[in-house]
Formats: sequence, structure tokens, C-alpha cells
Amino acid sequence: MTAILEKTREVLALHPREPRVVLAVFQDIQRELNYLPEESVRETAAHLGIPLAKAFSVATFYRALSLNPRGETVIRVCTGTACHIRGAVRIVDELCRILDIKPGETTPDKRFTIETVNCLGACAMAPLVDANGKYHGAMTPDKARKLVNGGDANED
Repeated sequence: MTAILEKTREVLALHPREPRVVLAVFQDIQRELNYLPEESVRETAAHLGIPLAKAFSVATFYRALSLNPRGETVIRVCTGTACHIRGAVRIVDELCRILDIKPGETTPDKRFTIETVNCLGACAMAPLVDANGKYHGAMTPDKARKLVNGGDANED
């Protein structure tokens, strides 16, 4: 049995065997593996007794779920109106330059993934970056470099 299948079965054991828990199962699997492997989607569908098409429909509908491996640190840059006006594009460009990847990609060493999102819900902090659930407001290209290099982007 693969490590992915083993971890998937551990997560499934924590939930009732009911189709209604599919999203919760997928969230837990992703929390454990940092993405949602195809093998896990197939195992979950079989275990919960739901059609494979429905399982993949759930897995691909929610933007928070990823069928592709993600980095240890997922950097989400808000590109909503307030962040865009205050320079979000410069932040995205700097992160892409530093990490040599495009939005939606993961570095070859699996350390970082860059994503753009339409809104993080904290416009007063624009431009805003979320790194693994920690918000960094008033982001600048210099702060973005500090964030990637292990520093605290919130400190000046």
C-alpha cells in the first residue's frame, strides 16, 4: 500500500461512511498531504459509495482544494480591486521573479506555491498576502523578498 493510500485511509477512518462528508474528507486529506492526490479521490469515492464523477466534481469545484502538489508554503496574493490599485501586480511579479515560477505553480523543491485570489477579505490591509494562513498587509516587493527568505514580512 502506498503512503498516500495509507494516509487517505487514516483520514477516512475519522469520518462517518456517508456521502455528505466528502468535502470534509478532502479538506483533511489536503491538510495532511498538502494536496488532494487522484488516488485519494478514487479511494474516497469508493469508500463513501459516491460516483467517481461526483467526487472529482467536488475536488475541482472548490479553489481551496488542489489536485496538484503544493509547496510547504502557499503564498496567496490578493488581486482584488483595493489590492490591485495598491500594487498587487508588483508583488506577484516580484514573487514570480524571485521563485522563478508563475502563479499557480510550485517551485521544483516544493517549498513555495504562488496563487492569486480575487479577495482575501481585508481590503484595509491592501495589498495583502496570505502565507499559510498568516496575513501580511501593506505588502511591498521588499517585504515579499523578506517573506520568501524566511524573514517576517510584517516587521519593518
